[in-house]
Amino acid sequence: MTDQRDEVGRPVTAALAMGAEVADRVFPPDLRARLAACVRLAPPVLSGSLTAPAARAVLAETEVLVTGWECPLLTPEVLAGAPRLRAVVHAAGSVKWMVTEAVWERGVVVSSAADANADPVVAFTMAAVTFGAKGALRAAAGYAAGARPSFTERVGGDARTVGVIGASRIGRRVIASLRASDAGYRVLLTDPYVTPAEAGALGVELVPLPELCRRSSIVTVHAPELPSTAGLLSEAMLRLIPDGGVVVNTARGALVDTEALARECAAGRLDAFLDVTDPEPLPAGHVLLGLPNVLVTPHVAGAQGSEVRRLGAYAVAEVERYIAGEPLRGRLLREDLARLA
Repeated sequence: MTDQRDEVGRPVTAALAMGAEVADRVFPPDLRARLAACVRLAPPVLSGSLTAPAARAVLAETEVLVTGWECPLLTPEVLAGAPRLRAVVHAAGSVKWMVTEAVWERGVVVSSAADANADPVVAFTMAAVTFGAKGALRAAAGYAAGARPSFTERVGGDARTVGVIGASRIGRRVIASLRASDAGYRVLLTDPYVTPAEAGALGVELVPLPELCRRSSIVTVHAPELPSTAGLLSEAMLRLIPDGGVVVNTARGALVDTEALARECAAGRLDAFLDVTDPEPLPAGHVLLGLPNVLVTPHVAGAQGSEVRRLGAYAVAEVERYIAGEPLRGRLLREDLARLA
């Protein structure tokens, strides 16, 4: 696949636009070699301004821009310096912060490696659900204080009702994992875009949010951050969750009323596993950071460390498909953004 050509016979040029350290992790030597086997890969990583003279010299010849964390906005000015750009392949998840209207207006194809980023989030969520179902945080706090729960005080996950907010890419995989579990979870779903027939195919019961909160002992959030979803788990909704309930949020912090959740957790009524918060990070000394029944992690559910290579592998495969004229598996359309994180 060496020396591929564009529609007028010139070599297809690709460039990496992301932080230099990000590029080293996401695209180790074997993946860069694979990328260079199907396109002419521009040697410098565009890790700073995309309007600087050096970057513009590279972009002037670039047809495929492979982006990632720390890539600057693809503004009209940037696009003006990239007249041959035909595809943006994002080696990370959300493209909302980076892809401007100018990209869609130019007709540039956009792809995201969100699928590759989903599985680590699902694994993290399932771990939180399992820990929550077993009351692990409270048990650990008691154990540290010298207490051990008796046999009859111990809790488990079998036959628990789990409420899933949002049948997103990750939400659907969480549902599949819950249904495949030997625990026999009962799964409820709330999502305004899912029909009863689709819910039946997923094997879940579709219910309104208030009912989901009332009936679920564990509520896990997987909806996108939109104007309509801000504060979705409001104080009123949190109060509906039964005593001893668990809130898991690996989506976006703004979907949950932070202060209302803090009050419920401080009162000992709810437990929480939060990989995202609003604000993010929480200010030092925030009550949620010191509660024994709350675990707050610094947005680590998605691909981290050794896992980010998955994103690079996905992006390289997308470039290979682009060169071969095949459909891109991670392709996004402008109208998709309204329902995506």
